[in-house]
Amino acid sequence: MEAGLRLALAGGPRAPRRALLEAGAGAFPDPELAARLAAVPEPLLERCQAWLACPGHHFLAWNDPRYPPLLRQCPDAPVGLFVAGDPDHLWRPAVALVGSRAASAGGRDNARGFAQALCRAGLAVASGMAAGIDGAAHAAALDCGGVTVAVLGTGPDLPYPRHHAGLMERVAADGAVVSEHPPGTPPRPAHFPARNRIIAALALGTVVVEAALRSGALITARLAAEYGREVFALPGSIHNPQARGCHRLIRDGAQLVEAPAEVLAGIASLAGRLARELAPPPSPAPPGPHETATGERDDHDKLWKALGHDPIPMDVLAERTGLTPATLSSMLLAMELDGRVVVEHGRYARRFTGGGVAA
Repeated sequence: MEAGLRLALAGGPRAPRRALLEAGAGAFPDPELAARLAAVPEPLLERCQAWLACPGHHFLAWNDPRYPPLLRQCPDAPVGLFVAGDPDHLWRPAVALVGSRAASAGGRDNARGFAQALCRAGLAVASGMAAGIDGAAHAAALDCGGVTVAVLGTGPDLPYPRHHAGLMERVAADGAVVSEHPPGTPPRPAHFPARNRIIAALALGTVVVEAALRSGALITARLAAEYGREVFALPGSIHNPQARGCHRLIRDGAQLVEAPAEVLAGIASLAGRLARELAPPPSPAPPGPHETATGERDDHDKLWKALGHDPIPMDVLAERTGLTPATLSSMLLAMELDGRVVVEHGRYARRFTGGGVAA
């Protein structure tokens, strides 16, 4: 971990990831980079190590198996992430809810309604911890027992705005707070547009709830489209300046949505495709006498048998099936969106119909 941490501190958030792999192997063919690694201030390294020594604090280098796979796919993914909370939540299928800091009362109500509906459908809600739409979405997700991921433009220890300190603590306790910047990093204007690329990459789709024409939410939407994610926008009054950014997105091809169900329908195809792409290849071992011809089908059968009436945490599923959390996450994602699995507070169970029969 220290090699990745040093590289993140020496090379900045967008340090070359090939160098991370080389650093992890103890090879530094680039003398300039080796010199920068050696020049990392010890007080900065010690501050990071002190933060990481606290319970629930993590650093995920780009080559760490816990690093979120959707983010790793992006060409400008950060070389490492500081995470306060549970890193496994970064694997959860998520939808980003973003919008204006100067949101209207109606915009905040819409953010709350969409956040809670998406969480009840088993999705996580991602946003940027800003005032207005972001804060409303995070709080609503937590209030209904859902999972939310907050991506910061500061260090993972500095809430911005400051009055969101309590909200950030709640997110870290029941979700994940994420930053590419080391602890102690203050807010800087350039950090917030850059933070938006992480929000867009972590989510299957981005919903712009309310935004003016010059809004950071439009940057998130543009990046989401560039990453091959779905983009949605809520329409508003033609007299509301905070709706004009949404209207522009709709004119440019974003999907107009009026209800959370439309978002779920819009991400279903992409979610299934990404789940298949991220699933590890099946084992090359020949099938036994009672096994199917494909390891993938066997794994799905193991998982289905391991699920039951009562919600089960990921670690128990891994123990019952012998599959890794990464494999299980991609399979559970597809099952959630097929309506076969429900998620409650990070625990998974079969979805049963009203007659008590598994769907």
